[in-house]
Amino acid sequence: MNRYPLWKNLLVLFVLLAGLLLAFPNVFDQDPSIEVSAARDMEVGTQTVQQIEQTLNQAGLKYKAVELDTEQNKLLVRFTDSDSQLKAQDVLQAALGMDHTLAMTLSPDLPDWVRAIDAQPMYLGLDLRGGIHVLIDVDIEAAVTQAMDRFAGDIRTLMRQEKVRYKQVIQQGDDILLTFNDAAVRDEAERVIGNEFRELELDATDEADEYRLSATLGENQREEVQTFALKQNITTLRNRVNALGVAEPVIQRQGDRRIVVQLPGAQDPTKVKDLLGATATLEYRLQDTERDVQDALQGRVPPGAKLYHTRDGRPILLKKSVIVTGNQITDASSAIDQRSGSPAVVVRLDGAGGRRMRDVTLDNVGKPMAVVFIETRIETYEEDGEIKKRKVPVEEVISVANIIEPFGARFQTTGLDSMEEAHDLALLLRAGALAAPIEIVEERTIGPSLGQDSIDQGFASVMIGLGLVMVFMVYYYRVFGLVADLALVTNLVLIVAVLSLLQATLTLPGIAGIVLTVGMAVDANVLIFERIREEIRNGNTPQASIHAGYQKALSTILDANITTLIAAVVLFSFGTGPIKGFAVTLFIGILTSMFTAIIGTRAVINLIYGGKRLQQITI
Repeated sequence: MNRYPLWKNLLVLFVLLAGLLLAFPNVFDQDPSIEVSAARDMEVGTQTVQQIEQTLNQAGLKYKAVELDTEQNKLLVRFTDSDSQLKAQDVLQAALGMDHTLAMTLSPDLPDWVRAIDAQPMYLGLDLRGGIHVLIDVDIEAAVTQAMDRFAGDIRTLMRQEKVRYKQVIQQGDDILLTFNDAAVRDEAERVIGNEFRELELDATDEADEYRLSATLGENQREEVQTFALKQNITTLRNRVNALGVAEPVIQRQGDRRIVVQLPGAQDPTKVKDLLGATATLEYRLQDTERDVQDALQGRVPPGAKLYHTRDGRPILLKKSVIVTGNQITDASSAIDQRSGSPAVVVRLDGAGGRRMRDVTLDNVGKPMAVVFIETRIETYEEDGEIKKRKVPVEEVISVANIIEPFGARFQTTGLDSMEEAHDLALLLRAGALAAPIEIVEERTIGPSLGQDSIDQGFASVMIGLGLVMVFMVYYYRVFGLVADLALVTNLVLIVAVLSLLQATLTLPGIAGIVLTVGMAVDANVLIFERIREEIRNGNTPQASIHAGYQKALSTILDANITTLIAAVVLFSFGTGPIKGFAVTLFIGILTSMFTAIIGTRAVINLIYGGKRLQQITI
């Protein structure tokens, strides 16, 4: 009696060994590191390693190692402390220039055999590793106002094209008011506008000798404009943060109008605010195919032209005159070209941009047109022995395509290699500038030393809670208490293993969830052990009492833990960042504690007492 079949014992052993293996990487220290990668189509090789080592030695900065990864075309510089890491970032950025991207991160110092099986430690949240937390409020009402402003310009253009005479077109907040001298003309305008702008709701009214037509966005369209503005701002901010050089940044929506930006390892809030509020735009220019780009490379740039480079470093000569800018783009999306079946990007311009584009393309059919992405970046340089920073405009050609036929406010760009490239180009076209004004409403900077203090205090709280529970269990339940303690330690190992396997983020509230789980993990064992005691008091044999204790307490354990699991799911679904971290560890902890408390302890108890004639048991 009280014996597990072989497969159950093997299952428990397999889970234990797998948990130990996955949790093992967390034993090793994580070195403050800087990840260096090429910003353009360049190679990070041995020359880069030598340049970095020479620069750090000249600056008197100590480092542990420089590791080159030729497969991923990047390298990792390890340091012994965070101060050296912070100082080295400015020094290396000044030495390597803007051709390389530097990202501050924490890199575990793992043995080769651990790396071979691709085991990784838990990912630490911002409150544990240090960095900057920014909460941004997006003025989504302004996005609607800007959209209506564009509609007002487009309506004026449409009225002139259709030869519909109107008195005036006035934007009043989120409404557009058109006035006419004649009811028939007003009705014609309503028909024309309704056919062209189906997203607008039209309402005709009469007042004295004036005939009015008001246009406004419907509720669904208003929400769509606001959602689009929020998504576009997220994309824009993500593009800007990537240029900041931060490993594993978090940029996500919070609520209806806010964006959370978390930058692990960043410690310069002024630089972050300058970058998030920086301007970026796009320009459409014709390519200058009549002059030789090689002459421009040698310094002889023809008049009326300007030398640019594509993102892969290829030189290209463009005309100075700008056709339209990114501020005139109202929408961009990836699609499939109906004629060729190749990837394309569909772009929509406002009224003024559409007229300008039609005039230019009408005269330049068959000629190539380029899209230039322009943004302001923060450059680090050294002057008189001091590290300084300055704003540098960066201009890159992100797309070149031939003009197949004249087009106006709506057109598509083809000649792209894949749908992924089309999707990325659409994001860049939409994210050239912020779609709505932003305001930083909350900002927190957490130093690396404070993060380490949080880790130390969190670890201490777990150990103290674990120790107190273990002492109580041994004192109260004797041998069964020791088995419960073994299950408790195994439970902690499994929590860490699952977090490492999923690469979930461990935050300070997450540690609180682990501490809570430590106390709750023994609840199932207490229910089982008390049931065994009750069976013994009723005169049952020890073996029968053990069997009945595990069997009869199971339903109560499931009821208690399922309700807690539901609470964890609700917290994760509706909570924000810190609450989500608590919910994740609570959810994982409940699942692992159910396995260790029910299946794990039963396996150990069976090994100790199973198949024996017992007169009494120590409980």
